[in-house]
Amino acid sequence: MNLKSAIHRSMALVILLSALTAGCGDHHMADAGDPANLPRIAVVKVQRKSLASTLEISSEFLPFQEIDVYAKVSGYIQKLYVDWGTHVRQGQLLAVLEIPELQQQLLQDEAAVRRADQDVSRAREEQSRAESAYNVAHVTYKRLADVQKSRPELVAQQEIDVAQGKDLEASAGVSSSKDALAASEQALLASKAALEKDKAIFAYARMTAPFDGVVTQIYAYTGALLPAGTSSAKDQSALCRLSQNDLLRLVIPVPERAVADIRDGEQVEVEVSALKKTFSGKIARFSDQIDPTTRTMHTEVTVPNANYELVPGMYAGVKIPLHAVSNVLTVPVQAIQSTGTGQGTVLIVNSTNHLEKREVKVGLMTATDAEVLSGLGEGDTIVFGEQNQFKEGQLVAPQLVAAPGME
Repeated sequence: MNLKSAIHRSMALVILLSALTAGCGDHHMADAGDPANLPRIAVVKVQRKSLASTLEISSEFLPFQEIDVYAKVSGYIQKLYVDWGTHVRQGQLLAVLEIPELQQQLLQDEAAVRRADQDVSRAREEQSRAESAYNVAHVTYKRLADVQKSRPELVAQQEIDVAQGKDLEASAGVSSSKDALAASEQALLASKAALEKDKAIFAYARMTAPFDGVVTQIYAYTGALLPAGTSSAKDQSALCRLSQNDLLRLVIPVPERAVADIRDGEQVEVEVSALKKTFSGKIARFSDQIDPTTRTMHTEVTVPNANYELVPGMYAGVKIPLHAVSNVLTVPVQAIQSTGTGQGTVLIVNSTNHLEKREVKVGLMTATDAEVLSGLGEGDTIVFGEQNQFKEGQLVAPQLVAAPGME
């Protein structure tokens, strides 16, 4: 009985050890394939979307136009109607100048016009007298000539000659009076022209705004002498500086690579960090020529500023749309390892959760996404982020993440 018991105990121990060994082996194999022990990897899906590349450049707001307002004629400021920050409309009075010598010149011009007008009246009267004298002399000569033809014995030849001489003399007097009248009329026109010229110059004593704008600087005040701004001398003093601020412009140096995508009239976004607001602008004009020193093209964006919320001198960031594609395969730029211009590689997670390296051809790239022209299909799962820490063929545990810019 003791022997049998010992045998049974030995057999039971062998069976127990075998069972334990088998259990440990099964547990080890289960650990090797447990997803909890596999390296976790962030992945994203290849999907279709629309992309657009933009050019972002910072620039400074400038007035649409800005000038120094000069006096046309020299004079003292009699009345000043504007000051720093005054908003004016086109044609609004800025200042009135006092020009005594020009006022006296106007009086002389008016007197000259009156005198010339009187000369014309006298010349007309003289012409009427000369024409009357001619008519009498001519009729007398004709009558005597007719009598001589019918009754030669009644009229002496001497009387005929005297009458003919007076007729010719009167005719010459008519021509002379006509010339005198024409000269008087020309003198009247010259006097009137001189008067109108001086009136036009005197009108510049009223200095007006050439366009709607804001007075950003005042250079002279009441009583100051403003010289005539008719020369390019730098010592000439202006009245004020006028800026058109209801429409501002941004000068953008567009790089050569983006010149082909610039379109006149295209709407752009203008972000002003100082106001924490975004405004709408428009590409208004460009030079259509590349500067050889900077390899950029002068481009101007206009921004409406009807409420004067924007101030010249503020900095703004301009986003100019360059190129756009719609409904194309896209991946995050962090998922592509570049191997050259328009070329790259990605790590794709296959159906068995093993990594495969795939070469791709890249098209349009934005700050967050890249267009895939070939190498991937819609819905493929690819590694998001650094690829160097993983190996091709490695078994991984993929975890889908939302990449920046992906819907």
